[in-house]
Amino acid sequence: MKRLLLVLAASTLLSTSAFAETIGVSMAKFDDNFLTVLRNAIKDYAGSKSGLDVQFEDAQNDVGKQLNQIQNFVAQKVDAIIVNPVDTDATPKMTQLAVAAGIPLVYVNRMPADKELPAKVAFVGSDERDSGTLEMKQVCKLMGGKGEIVVLMGELSNQAARQRTQDVEDVIKSPECAGIKILDKQSGNWDRTQGTDLVTNWLSAGLKPSAIVSNNDEMAIGAIQALKQAGVPKGSIIVAGVDATQDGLAAMKAGDLQVTVFQNAVGQGKGAVDTALTLAKGGKTESFVWVPFELVTPDNLSKYEAKN
Repeated sequence: MKRLLLVLAASTLLSTSAFAETIGVSMAKFDDNFLTVLRNAIKDYAGSKSGLDVQFEDAQNDVGKQLNQIQNFVAQKVDAIIVNPVDTDATPKMTQLAVAAGIPLVYVNRMPADKELPAKVAFVGSDERDSGTLEMKQVCKLMGGKGEIVVLMGELSNQAARQRTQDVEDVIKSPECAGIKILDKQSGNWDRTQGTDLVTNWLSAGLKPSAIVSNNDEMAIGAIQALKQAGVPKGSIIVAGVDATQDGLAAMKAGDLQVTVFQNAVGQGKGAVDTALTLAKGGKTESFVWVPFELVTPDNLSKYEAKN
């Protein structure tokens, strides 16, 4: 009887350890509104999975620090790694580290620069070819296809910033939007304060755009603050962003933001965890798991107020 109990105890331990998994998560930075929603989504969803432990690390927008975090995850022999890259051009080295260790790797939100993703490596996020396109098409519609704009760009080391800006440029090449001209475009590094400073400088230099097109809501909110400080009447200059954060939606509800694009942080977080678990258990997934962007305007704002 005693021997039987020992066998049962051993089998229970083996069974428990077989289902206990650890995922290491390296976020580009914790101090970012959208990425905070994404991080919380990963944390909450992982918390609903029995036996799953998630270890979060803040790269603090430092590529070297993020590479060290991935090396540490490899040394700890975690079951899978999720990375929100600081610099999307630095991902091939991260991929190499994970592949060499045989550990599944999932990039989330920011698409890696790798030309091809090897086995056990995947990306979960939204197709940035849609984000700036949805945003700029709506701005073009509001402008009647003509006028002048300025563009607030995100961090240029980030694929999303480059693609969203390219989307804007591609839209104004279309026949229905060909009457729109870009007066200037500058990087505000996704930051609200930098968005305020850039727009203040543009206004001080005498620029009079019909619209301010921002790569994200944070810089758009900064632009709104600059317009208010300059005494520009609400709504006289169209302001557009991307992400549909709670702050962005509040600005839209107040009549300050006319356009944003919903990026589903919760969907990306859940998708990243599910993909990591599938790969960790030896399963197969698509190399690119897409979570669609959706246009948000004052007309459908209520649908998105409880999201992100």
